[in-house]
Amino acid sequence: MKKCLLSVGITLALAWGIGLWADEAHSHVEAGEKLGMVSFPISCSPREQHSVERGIALLHSFWFDEAQKQFAEALQKDPTCAMTYWAEAMGLYRPLAYRPSDSDMQEGWALIQKAQALHPKTQRERDYVDALAVFYRNDNRDYETRNREYSEAMEKIYRQYPSDDEAAVFYAMSLLTWGPDKDHPLINPQKAIEILNREFQKNPNHPGVAHYLIHAADAPQLAPLGLAAAHRYAQIAPAAPHALHMPSHIFARLGLWQDDIQSNLASLEAARHPVSMHVGAEHQVHAMEFLEYAYLQIGADTKAEQMVREQTTIGYEQVDKNLEDYLDRTRASSPAMFFLETRDWKDAADLKPDTKAQPYNQAVTYWANAVAVGHLRNATAAREAVQQFNAMVDATKRGLQAFRAQHMEVKHDEAAAWLAFTENRNDEALKLLRAVAEKQDIEGKGEIELPAREMLADMLLEMGKPEDALAEYEKSLKTDPNRFNGLAGAAKAAELTHHSEKARTYYAQLLKNCEGQQSDRPELAQARSLLATK
Repeated sequence: MKKCLLSVGITLALAWGIGLWADEAHSHVEAGEKLGMVSFPISCSPREQHSVERGIALLHSFWFDEAQKQFAEALQKDPTCAMTYWAEAMGLYRPLAYRPSDSDMQEGWALIQKAQALHPKTQRERDYVDALAVFYRNDNRDYETRNREYSEAMEKIYRQYPSDDEAAVFYAMSLLTWGPDKDHPLINPQKAIEILNREFQKNPNHPGVAHYLIHAADAPQLAPLGLAAAHRYAQIAPAAPHALHMPSHIFARLGLWQDDIQSNLASLEAARHPVSMHVGAEHQVHAMEFLEYAYLQIGADTKAEQMVREQTTIGYEQVDKNLEDYLDRTRASSPAMFFLETRDWKDAADLKPDTKAQPYNQAVTYWANAVAVGHLRNATAAREAVQQFNAMVDATKRGLQAFRAQHMEVKHDEAAAWLAFTENRNDEALKLLRAVAEKQDIEGKGEIELPAREMLADMLLEMGKPEDALAEYEKSLKTDPNRFNGLAGAAKAAELTHHSEKARTYYAQLLKNCEGQQSDRPELAQARSLLATK
């Protein structure tokens, strides 16, 4: 077949008032759809190229099911087009979202073998197929090794075809799936940022460039480097709910709560009322958990609580079958975060896990219990919570997803620290939390997780060490700026150490963040009281 070298813009024809494709291809674009610009020349007919490019645009915005439908449609039209098999296999990979299931791995390998059997018509196409074969090859390599070896194969393509922008995008994305040095976890993200920034200058409307720039910069140390992409991504692909949500990863890192909220409200609306295609309810859940966190930082507690409640209305049948486990996690973490952030220690202590959930998800509840009863200084309850958490770690190690146990280490040490605190083993408690905080300084933390350093400051304050607490609050606010409890804690510690101007500054910022909100949190009352005095 004649090689198609068209650069296809996946944008709505309605907005421009013109057709971008022949009538045969134009039917794939729904009114109101805008997904960004992707160019991926393949040696198949123009209609297969359009389908593959549209699918890649969907894939870059994590619209996985719809991308697969697009690839399957292309394959049905021309079963002899090798790159449609590659595209389907690429659609099952889903890096940065979740690991492929065993059945996905088997299907992906079968698709790649079919692509190879068809002998792709160009060396570039053969290289793409062979690179993905490195990931799917049927052997006993672990997931990280597969990611690393696929990334190394993509690097060769990136260097062999310097004018192939998609090679640069896929290679940069692959760098984010593995790390060469656990002591220096930002090496690959920094390398990806360098590549993607060059692409961003050339292709400001490419959905994958902006998306993966945000992912690469999604760490406290790098977040400012992702701000331009965060402001741009929603404009590139407003039809994709994930493109509307993803900028909030950077906004949350930088404490830009109003931007964070607007980003996720738009994502939630798009997920609830998609323009044309099916959207799994996991996009709603993801927006809701980010909204809850942002609302809590501005004292909008009623709205935050509403997000917690609404998540419970989402059923397993509404989400991607690979993300039922994610739904269990949010059902555990969202109420836990609400009670811990609002300092409602009793209700946090009373939380019970869903015994039908996987052990690593049940552990989230036991962690919240341990933190809460630690603040209540209930050693008996703290011991029980830690014992239950440890049992969940052991069960996870014995389970099918034993790799998740390593991700439980932070919460394990935080829970153990609060147990030590209740038993007056203060030096041990502080040592545990400080080690977690220093680890987060290097590796970062989740966008909507409690900072360990702020927790350390809380503990120092409860130990009657406000000067030390103030130093930790201030350090925490540098990596997690504008957090409600970080500002309130710093202000309280400053008051206790007679740093009156510091106290006024932190309280003023807290009130500014919470302006217009109805909240009965005592920290706001204290802020108003202090600032009312001269």
